[in-house]
Amino acid sequence: MEDVRLKRKSIELGHLEAWLTKGRGSFHFENLTGLHSLLAGVLWLTGLRRRGERNALKPVIRETRFSFASLPQRFSGFKILHLSDIHADGLPGLAERICQTIDGLEVDLCLLNGDYRFEVYGPSHNVYYNMEKIFSHIKSRHGIYGILGNHDFAEKVPVLEQMGVKMLINESLELQNGQDRVWLVGLDDPHYYGCDDLPGALAGVPEDGFKILLVHTPEMIKEADEQGINLYLCGHTHGGQICFPLIGPLWLNANCPRKYARAGKWRYGNVQGYTSAGVGSSCVPVRFLCPPEIGLIELQRREE
Repeated sequence: MEDVRLKRKSIELGHLEAWLTKGRGSFHFENLTGLHSLLAGVLWLTGLRRRGERNALKPVIRETRFSFASLPQRFSGFKILHLSDIHADGLPGLAERICQTIDGLEVDLCLLNGDYRFEVYGPSHNVYYNMEKIFSHIKSRHGIYGILGNHDFAEKVPVLEQMGVKMLINESLELQNGQDRVWLVGLDDPHYYGCDDLPGALAGVPEDGFKILLVHTPEMIKEADEQGINLYLCGHTHGGQICFPLIGPLWLNANCPRKYARAGKWRYGNVQGYTSAGVGSSCVPVRFLCPPEIGLIELQRREE
């Protein structure tokens, strides 16, 4: 574990120096700030920037249901608030719109899939005020759990935990509901940092236990299937963020088949999964034909 932390720290220190792969990603558009400026300029010139920003401030609640024969009975009907790619400091007013949208929602569990800030470099303190505001509106009976994404530095971990979030960095946690239990498994970012350790995170988890995996990207589906993961929750791709009629997203920024990187529900082998379109935006804070989403996931036990 200490070796992984040292590896992450060294990559954080040189984050701007490299735009080629460190982890599973083959290319890192988020590090090419010149291209971001070019895209922003094109949007201004075409008059689309304001419209894109308005779209980015209209999060929708996306309801999804998963059924499993292996789900413990007391977790049937369990509701999860799933927030990914919040980028809470990327656009003025976003945190407030998220709060308005989740107000009144009462869930059993809240899971955060990483990328809490907009930038990939520099200090993280600008995002904490907005994150704390969002957390104050979350009503989760079993608490809030999160992981780190490729926009996050490890310095966020103790601050987020002070706000009441249990961060899972290559580790697992048993969640009980009455006499039944499931395991939450959280990994460090595999896309840019490559500091994930799924076997290590699963140490001590029963082989036949029901396992929910939190990982920032959909790039670990093969390993998840091999390790007996039941539900795989991820984000990172933003569903493309800017999509086109008929064509859909041009760029998904994930080294895996397109059907797993696009936003929505999927299946790989015995793993069921969901890739969130994210509730925030990165690079340029706009959305087109890909609304920001807040996930509301319900687990159901399937009788056989």
